[in-house]
Order: sequence, then C-alpha cells, then structure tokens
Amino acid sequence: MGFRLPFVALALLLTVPAAADALPPATRAALTRLSVPEAAVSIVVREVTGGETLLELNAGMARSPASTMKLLPTWAALDLLGPAYAWKTRAWADAPVAKGVLKGNLYLQGGGDPLLTIERWWRFINDLRQSGLHTIEGDIVIDQSRFTAPDERPEDFDGKFWRTYNVLPDALLVNWQSSDFTIRPADDGQGIDLGIQPFPEGLVVENKVRLTGGRCVGQNRQVSYQIEPTLPERVVVTGRLSASCGPQTQRLAIMEPAQYAWGTFVTLWRQLGGKFRGGMLRAPTPPGARLLLTHESEPLSEVVRVTNKYSSNMMARSLVLAIAAEMNGTPATTTAGEETIVGWLKTRGLEFPELVIGNGSGLSRDARISADSMAKLLVGARQSRYAPEFLTSLSLGGLDGTLQKRFQDVDDPSRIRMKTGTLRDVSSIAGYVTGRSGKTYAVVVFVNHPGAQNGVGEPIQTTVIDWVLRQ
Repeated sequence: MGFRLPFVALALLLTVPAAADALPPATRAALTRLSVPEAAVSIVVREVTGGETLLELNAGMARSPASTMKLLPTWAALDLLGPAYAWKTRAWADAPVAKGVLKGNLYLQGGGDPLLTIERWWRFINDLRQSGLHTIEGDIVIDQSRFTAPDERPEDFDGKFWRTYNVLPDALLVNWQSSDFTIRPADDGQGIDLGIQPFPEGLVVENKVRLTGGRCVGQNRQVSYQIEPTLPERVVVTGRLSASCGPQTQRLAIMEPAQYAWGTFVTLWRQLGGKFRGGMLRAPTPPGARLLLTHESEPLSEVVRVTNKYSSNMMARSLVLAIAAEMNGTPATTTAGEETIVGWLKTRGLEFPELVIGNGSGLSRDARISADSMAKLLVGARQSRYAPEFLTSLSLGGLDGTLQKRFQDVDDPSRIRMKTGTLRDVSSIAGYVTGRSGKTYAVVVFVNHPGAQNGVGEPIQTTVIDWVLRQ
C-alpha cells in the first residue's frame, strides 16, 4: 500500500517557493551565459490574490532597487493625498494694482508642482495678464518657502548637473528647469544657428561652433555644451558641424530654479505685452499680500502616471516632499516625508526593516529594499482603493514608457505592467504580469552585479517574465 500525504500537507508542499536549484531553466542558463552568480540576483514571483509564492531567490536580501523605488512614493501619495490632489501656484501683490499697474512687487509663490511645464507656465502668465495687470513697477519675488533648501547639489550624484535626471525638486520648478538647444547650419550657408526654447531672461549663450564641409560624420558633427556649476546661467557651445547636417537638439538643465522661473516669466510676460523693468528677489510672500491668481496643477493621478512611466527622479522626490508638506507642515523636508511613508506602511501592515528610501527616486547609492518587501508592496497596491490609478502609471510591455522597446514579441504584451530601474551595476524590474491562467502575479527581479546596466540584467529579467507568462 503506497504512502499518501494528507491533502493539506500536499497543498503546502505544492506551494513551497522554488529554491535556487528550481529556477526556470532559461533563467539558470542566462545566469551561466552572462557569468552572473545567483548571489547577485533576487527574484520573487507572487500571486496577488491568494499570496501564493511561485518563485523566489534571495528574497530577503536588501538590494539597490534603482528606479523601481518610485513605486513606493507613488503609491503612498495616492493613498495619503488622493488621486485628485493638486498643487497650487499663486501670484500675490504687496501693493495696489491701479489701472493695470502694480505699484510694488509681484510674488510668485511655488506650491511644489512637479509638472509645471512651459505650456502650463505660459497659461499661468497669460491668466495673470488677462486679469488686467500689464505693468509691474517693482521686482518679481520668487517664493520657494514651501520646501526647505536642499542640502545637496545637482552634480553630487555623477557630476552631470546639466542632465535632467539630476534636477532637484523645488517649490517653484518650471519646465524641469530645462530648455531645448537646437543647432543647425544657417539657411544662408554662412554659419551656425542656435535656437533655444524656452529662452529665459538672463541666460547667456556663446555659440562657438564652426561650420565645416564634408559628410555629417565623426568630427563634422561633434558639438558640446559647457556649463560651469558656479555659473549655470552661462552656456558655451563648441565643436564642428557640417553644412550637410540636419538639426540636432539637446535638452539641458540650466540656471538655478529661481533664476529659471524668473527668467521664463519675464520672457513670456513681455511676449504677452506685459511691461517690467525690475529685478529678481527671493523671499517668502508677506502676510499682508493680496492674492491675484491661483493656478492648479494636473491631478496627482497624472503626476503619478508620468513619474512611473517615464521614470522622473525629480517628480518622485517631489511626491515625498508633498507628503511631508501635507502631513507635517511646511517647510517640507525629505526626511519628514520618508518618515511619514514608513509610518504609513506600518498602518498597512507592511514593515520593511531593511528599507532605506534614499529620497524616493531610486537615484541614490543608499536606497535599499528586498525583493520580498517590494513584492509585498505590489500586492498591497493591487488590493488598495486606488489600484486603477496605480496600475495605469506602470509601463505596458512593448507599448509605452520605459518598456516601449521591450517585450514587443510577446503575444498581448499588455499582460506586462512594470517599472524598470537602471543605475551603474544595477538593473531591476518590478510590477505585474498576467499568466496564461488569467492569474496576475507580482514579479520582482533585482540584479546587482558589475555591468548589470549594460545589457546583463535585462536578459535575466526576460527569462523570468517569460516563465510567468506561461503560468
């Protein structure tokens, strides 16, 4: 007579997580082919409804998650602030407005809007003009007091302060503090044209690019932009450009947040027929000032969508500060926001002792979370009241965001909704995959290994996701 396991014991045996020696064959082969040791990889695959864990490897080990860390502040913001939450940018006057003339200073008070594009900034300025104001006799004062001044510099992470991924959050951050520089051979064939959009008042640009002949290759299309951290309002453009080259566009973070906000305001104000001869000051809005205009941002649901789909570091960090401002008061600090998020996790029954939020964007060498904790976070978010808004923020395989060029050969790639992350020696992915059975799984794959960002991490992640799709 054969031995039979009790039904309960059999069920438990069938749901025991797969160990390292039970990895999908394709995953094991990828690790061997790419010379990545198992110790450098963490994997968790967990069914979101019943909590069954199908696969795990080094699940409890704290890893650098890179940009998958953005999943934490985006879900926290949705749950704490609500998807309809909006930031408010305001204009105030400290003197009367008579017949369209402000006989004093104009205060531009930032509310921390992380999606204040140049188009929305134009609308704010146009609305102010349409209110009847046409002349500002005093100065324009930038009020950044909602957030504390950062104790870091944009160049601190990797020295590339002109890259938009290094832009720091600010209470009044316009257009990601960046402009598009488009360089092309002049139409008359006599030189080089350089167009800048938007072009803030106070920006100084020196165009030293030389026009050359020949094909548009190699040295004949080498253009560089030089900006000194101590003079971010001065850009020197050097190099060579062949007359046969087409336009080349580079987006650069320039100036300081207050300078950029002031400079773009002045440029657009004058384009709209407004008059102004004063300068720029930085100060909080005085208590007795009179409100002229309030401009509301896009709703939080849209900000979360852009943050995750396009992996905006600044926007994720702004969410941490928004949480701090609303829950703890102003001026908001990143530390207060992180502490609030940790406390909020506990109210959801989620305690991650290894967690280091590290500003919330993932652009940090200090940030740490385990794959198990990330999977728990994903399961919690999927079961939360704002699951639809959270899910909408994740990139769809082969269709949009940071996954637009991945999983294009998958049958119905929309079954993959995930957030990616990349840093030096880090490649990560986390999100949801719907298997053949119709069940949805939280999937987390962290690869922390030298060169992981250079095409090593993604093949490993792909083998795991392909395996989940077949479940």
